[in-house]
Amino acid sequence: MRPIKFTRCTSKSELQQILDLQQKNHLQNVNAEEKIKEGFVTVSHTLEILSEMNDACPHIIAKDQEKVVGYALCMHPRFGNDIEVLKPMFLEIASVAPKTESFIAMGQICIDKEYRRQGIFRKLYETMKKSIQPEFNSIITEVDATNLRSLEAYYAVGFKELKTYHAGGQDWKLIVLD
Repeated sequence: MRPIKFTRCTSKSELQQILDLQQKNHLQNVNAEEKIKEGFVTVSHTLEILSEMNDACPHIIAKDQEKVVGYALCMHPRFGNDIEVLKPMFLEIASVAPKTESFIAMGQICIDKEYRRQGIFRKLYETMKKSIQPEFNSIITEVDATNLRSLEAYYAVGFKELKTYHAGGQDWKLIVLD
């Protein structure tokens, strides 16, 4: 097995590979059994918004040679009103995070099915944490409360629950990694 490289996203090709991986794992494209076993992603980004987010704070990617096999999207808080499904998350963050705290929102994380259970999830977060300091001192995100596979993975790398809230007809866990 070749070593996986962890780095920041630097090209349009990498952004497109992120979108391709996102669509393969989107909740609309994953069957019920797989959702339970493997998890899923909820948000679909456009190349334009993904690129703008990357310009503000480059995304973290895992690569097997030139193939993007995993990603953790960095979402600067200034994008809080740009993706409809994420607006409630930013309202909830504002209600629990101290005004002085500088945070980056993790806009989504996903690992290609063939590369799971190899420590890539943990390494993406380690890379993200190192990459965002000293500008940001924490990473905040939300997870669909029914996505138990993903929640277990987040808690395993050190995320802690801030709160559970209801929005868009479902329950969400707002979580933080300091």
